[in-house]
Amino acid sequence: MPDVGVPPPLIRPRDSASGPRRGPVRRVLRRAWIIAVAFRGRWRRSLQLRMVTYTVVASSILVALFGVLVVTRTTQGLLHAQLVSAREQIRNGHNTAKTSLDLLGQHDESTARVTTSSIVRTLSQGDAGGPVPAVLLFPPPASGIGVANSSATVPTAVLSQSVEGIVPLVNSNHQAHQYVTCQVDKTGSQPCLAIGLPVKSSRAGVFQLYYLFPLDAEQTAASVTRNTVIIIGVALVVMLALMAWLVTQMVVRPVRLAARTAQRLSAGLLDQRMEVHGEDDLALLGAAFNQMAVNLQRQIVRLEDMSRLQRRFTSDVSHELRTPLTTVRMAADLLYSSRDDLDPVMARSAELLHAELDRFDELMTDLLEISRFDAGFAVLDAEPTDLVPAVHRVARGLAAVADSVGVTIEVHVPETPVIAEVDPRRAERVLRNLVGNAIEHGEGQPVVVTLAVDDRAVAVTVRDHGIGLKPGEEKLVFNRFWRADPSRARQTGGTGLGLSISLEDARLHGGWLEAWGAPGQGAQFRLALPVRAGSKLTSAPLPLVPADADVVPTGHPHTLVGDDQASGKDEYTAIDDAGFEDIAGVVAEGATEAGVSVDDDVTTYPIDTSAISGSVPSGQRPLDDDRPAAGAGATDRSGAPRGSHEYRRP
Repeated sequence: MPDVGVPPPLIRPRDSASGPRRGPVRRVLRRAWIIAVAFRGRWRRSLQLRMVTYTVVASSILVALFGVLVVTRTTQGLLHAQLVSAREQIRNGHNTAKTSLDLLGQHDESTARVTTSSIVRTLSQGDAGGPVPAVLLFPPPASGIGVANSSATVPTAVLSQSVEGIVPLVNSNHQAHQYVTCQVDKTGSQPCLAIGLPVKSSRAGVFQLYYLFPLDAEQTAASVTRNTVIIIGVALVVMLALMAWLVTQMVVRPVRLAARTAQRLSAGLLDQRMEVHGEDDLALLGAAFNQMAVNLQRQIVRLEDMSRLQRRFTSDVSHELRTPLTTVRMAADLLYSSRDDLDPVMARSAELLHAELDRFDELMTDLLEISRFDAGFAVLDAEPTDLVPAVHRVARGLAAVADSVGVTIEVHVPETPVIAEVDPRRAERVLRNLVGNAIEHGEGQPVVVTLAVDDRAVAVTVRDHGIGLKPGEEKLVFNRFWRADPSRARQTGGTGLGLSISLEDARLHGGWLEAWGAPGQGAQFRLALPVRAGSKLTSAPLPLVPADADVVPTGHPHTLVGDDQASGKDEYTAIDDAGFEDIAGVVAEGATEAGVSVDDDVTTYPIDTSAISGSVPSGQRPLDDDRPAAGAGATDRSGAPRGSHEYRRP
């Protein structure tokens, strides 16, 4: 007859008590959030933490799967062994019961009850498989004989409920078993194996024989196995975590040491080296790094020596040439003042000598100033200064030079004073260099000088409409002795150091000196200085890109020229209303990145587009500039009207 198994009943956990109050939950969630934020920051910074976490997670999954497999197979093996033993015992009991029931015949009910009770007591004593804790013998339904029970402590009704799940199967002439919770003695309920089969008697009919076997031993063995697997698994995971930590520590420690050494080298501590131990790959890395540091130190020292010699040579030559230059100038001034008494050839020679000596004197002055900047001896003598008269003085001083090449100087300044803490000598020198450079390259077109001020900064732009700058040349104009067209002769007799000195002067003030230009559209230079000396400059009241620039946007961000690194700003790409890139801006320090979505993958940021080096489409103005274009009726950031002045040679 087939053996049919019935799955064990589903045991549901009891409902837990009501949850904790809302206050403690909030505190727990708040603490969990703080811990999560701190862990997230540590996670992003620590390679060692990530490696250990990956190892722990992977090993935990593997150990858990292995533990579940071991416990499951062990439990199944124990239950299967008990089931095989139970089947053997109930078959033996079946034979014994059948022999006794065949002798029963047509006895009365009392004799039948005595016989069935004797059968279950005999069967409960067991055989070679051991005693059976509980035996039930169900008579045929119409016999009138009660259920025989071998247990003297547990009522028959209680034991009958434990096997009622397999009774229909046994009635169908099948051997069946089921794992149930039953009570076979006074110890209470416990997991049991219930197994039954029909016993056919030739005279008394078909009886049903049931055995109940407690599974305490199997449950204890399964629990011991489970606990052992858990302990070994936890110990294995901890050991793997420690091994991962040690291995990553061995790898990460030299990398961290190399990073710290590199930071110290970048800070100027050229004698810093890594510790090298052993001959493995990490030792090879340390040795290579140290060799690189040695070569770098040797090269830097050599370059510093060369730079020091160059600066000293420049300074010494400049000083040494001062004395003979003074003597030559005195003789040249004497000849120049007496040129009317000389013949025309000698008179012209005296004029040329006087002009070239002026240029040579300017060159000596610029070389001495450059040597001071290189040596770090330049000092800023800042004092409150009105920049409106300074701009007018520069324009008047260069009016004769501008008139000689047919250039008109237009000045737009506020009607009210513009006071800033600057070094007046250096500020006027920067303006003089910028205006002189614009006259030099203005191609006879007007040069526009604009002054504006806000609460934090003052800015001056110098705009010319000459040949302009090619892409990339806005970075080169501040190099020493650089010339856009080497074959083009100078018209105003500059030394080639003016813009370099101007850039150093702007940096000494803590300000910016930037350039914009486009071929055929001229160029514009912007000088931005803080109103108060020593304050940090984050924006400028005037845009770098002029309003009359007519350049189609290329979609590529342009480059900020000047002391952008010293200003501590970050480059971003601005997106205009049409959705394309047209401006490269810089985010002012402290600005909140409250982005407004333009497209699914495009976000705009509050930027200071007045610090842009590049070009914008015609008619567009920077995002933070709400002023109209410079000209009649224009006002500055403070709202004061700007005056318009033209300087020509009288």
